[in-house]
Amino acid sequence: MDRQRDEEPAESGLRLPPSPVLPVTPGETITVLVHFHRAEIGRMTGWRDRIDLTSNWAITVVAGMLSVSLSTPAAHHGVLLFAMVLVMLLLSIEARRYRFFDVYRTRVRRLERHYYAQVFAPRPDVDADWAERMAADLREPRFLISRRTAMSRRLRRNYFWMFLVLLAAWVLKISSSWLLQDSVPVDPARPGPDLVQNLALGPVPGWLVLAGVATFYGWVIYATFRPRPKLGELAHGDVHV
Repeated sequence: MDRQRDEEPAESGLRLPPSPVLPVTPGETITVLVHFHRAEIGRMTGWRDRIDLTSNWAITVVAGMLSVSLSTPAAHHGVLLFAMVLVMLLLSIEARRYRFFDVYRTRVRRLERHYYAQVFAPRPDVDADWAERMAADLREPRFLISRRTAMSRRLRRNYFWMFLVLLAAWVLKISSSWLLQDSVPVDPARPGPDLVQNLALGPVPGWLVLAGVATFYGWVIYATFRPRPKLGELAHGDVHV
C-alpha cells in the first residue's frame, strides 16, 4: 500500500506533449503550404518512378521473349503466350501503383490550380470548397479511380502496343513453318486446320488456345478503346500520365 501511494504522485505528474501549434498568421500559412506542396510532389514523384520501373520491366520481358522465340525453331510458341501472361501481371501491378500516384497527383494539382494559379492570375470563379476537399482527403485518403480505369489508362499509354507486338510475333511464329520445330506444314489452300493443329500446348488442343488468345485480345481492345469520360485531373488540360 505504501509503495502504491509513493507511485501515485509520480504518475499523476505525467504530462502529455502539447499539440502542434497551428499557423495563425498569413506568413505561417504560406510556409505550411510550401512545405506541403513540396512533400506531396516528392510522394508523387516516388510513385511515378515506380510506374516507369514497371513499364521498363515489361519492355524488357517483351524484348527478351521475342529474342528467345524468334531466334530458333526449337523455341515453342508458348514462350510468347507466357510473355503475354507476364506482361499482364506487370500491367496489374502498374495499375495499382498508378492509383496511388493519382491520389498524390490530384493533391498537387488541386493546390496548384486553386492556390498558386490564383497568386499569378486571380479569377473570380475559383472553387471555394477546394480546401475542404483537400482536408477531407488528408483525413480519410481514398483511391480516386478504380482499378479498371487505371488499367485502361496504362493500356492506352504503353501496354496496348506491347501486347500488339507480342500478338504479331505470335502470329508470325505459328504461321511460319521454319519457326516451328516439328510443325505440320501449312497448306496454303486450307491453312486453318494446320494452323490450329500447330497451336496445341501439350494436352490443351489448338482450338482452345486460339479461343483463349482471341478472348484475351478482345478484352485488351475493349479496355483500351472503350468510351470514357475525362474524370479527375484528365478533365484539366492534356499534360498527364
